[in-house]
Amino acid sequence: MRLTTRQLFAVLLILAIFIIALRPIADPDFWWHLRTGQLIFETHHIPTTDPYSSTVAGNPWIAHEWLSELIIYGLYRLGGFGLLILIFSAIITAAFLLVYLRSPEKPFVAGFALLLGALATAPTWGVRPQMISLLLTSLFLYLLDGYQTTRRFGFILPLPLITLLWVNLHAGYAIGLGIVGIYILGDGIEILARLLAQKEPIPARLMKGLLRLMGILVICLLAVVVNPNGPKLYLYPLETLTSPSMQQFIQEWFSPDFHQSAWQPLAWMILALIGFGLLSRKTSSPTWILLTLVFGYAALISMRNVPLFAIAAVPVLSQQIGALVQIRSDQPLNQRILSWLNPLLLALVTLAAVLRFVSVNGQQARTEQTQFPYQAVNWMVQNQPSGRLYNEYGWGGYLIWRLYPQYPVYIDGRADLYGDQFIYSYLSIYDALPGWADKLVAQKVGVILIEPKSPLANALRLSPDWAVAFEDTSSVIFTRHR
Repeated sequence: MRLTTRQLFAVLLILAIFIIALRPIADPDFWWHLRTGQLIFETHHIPTTDPYSSTVAGNPWIAHEWLSELIIYGLYRLGGFGLLILIFSAIITAAFLLVYLRSPEKPFVAGFALLLGALATAPTWGVRPQMISLLLTSLFLYLLDGYQTTRRFGFILPLPLITLLWVNLHAGYAIGLGIVGIYILGDGIEILARLLAQKEPIPARLMKGLLRLMGILVICLLAVVVNPNGPKLYLYPLETLTSPSMQQFIQEWFSPDFHQSAWQPLAWMILALIGFGLLSRKTSSPTWILLTLVFGYAALISMRNVPLFAIAAVPVLSQQIGALVQIRSDQPLNQRILSWLNPLLLALVTLAAVLRFVSVNGQQARTEQTQFPYQAVNWMVQNQPSGRLYNEYGWGGYLIWRLYPQYPVYIDGRADLYGDQFIYSYLSIYDALPGWADKLVAQKVGVILIEPKSPLANALRLSPDWAVAFEDTSSVIFTRHR
């Protein structure tokens, strides 16, 4: 089968997003996810209390990503880091493919909007359960758009089953519930507008469609309970969103920094939405407007929400541009040229994807060695220093993967487990604030693994109680000698 130019454009676009998504694993939390998947696989038990730390060991832990972690470990056993990189790049690509299918003005205008949206979200991509949540969010939007257009019940019938799966994969299931609520509100606005206009009766299919949506939302809410933690998962997303320490100290919860080049595509996308929205006379549906506003606000509050904004706003941007720009793609072209040019382009981009994967897979070992305390951990494995460990927050997950169970960590990326007060206490030690030494004594810390230029490292170098046992350019180990 020969691809037309329009079809080829769409295929090359999706391949381009796949190439962008290919990158080494560098997420600090990946490592404790991997270890937890191994723990579940080997013990046939989903942990309900903390098994990894010396500080909050035994405290209740809601392992809401247990199924994602089991999948991550299973992929790792099957094909190592390379298979994980490949599969999660495919997951990201699939999420944006669904966005493309939702977008009007295919292929060229929709393709431009999709690529801009992909570039705007690229800084958040990686091998992490959040990408599975991104795919399921995109799937929810695709099915709900299909339902709103056709009012066919088959589009929304799978939503409760997807919710049941989602709640065991990631706490982002709450996004799906919120999206259903937005579609209900969008239908409600349309009904209200018709009532106020008093020009025509409200179609029965619109009222019936709204009632079906409300019923599906109730069933989705009931499906949330079907998880190892039961009703606790109802409140968990809210507790995470309202944690002061997570908002203040965890980078992915910060607002996007538009001074950084990585976030410039997001700025361009926001400006494009405003500019084309002002120029275009095309009015989007109330639901699309609500989705763009809600997720736009969320994206400005936290960079981890930027992908949600992109997959909601790309169809709106495509619609706006399409109302102003007409791209003709039906001009007669030399079929003999296309017969060899199209396959050649497809082969070249496919080859670029393969070469990119080989390159990224080859970079994984170096990424681990440069972004995590690889050599320092090797030294600890060989020398087995005594005493409890105090560690850099961002390295906790890596230490869980490399050193568990010999060295329980002091802290890691599960901020919800440790709580705000503990995180503040951890930071007071890290910043070498008054009383830091007494806290380390009280907690029987005998080994400290941190960054060489951190405030605590500077204080330890001046302390007679501590000595440098290992140091390289990225990390330093102090051991207590009296």
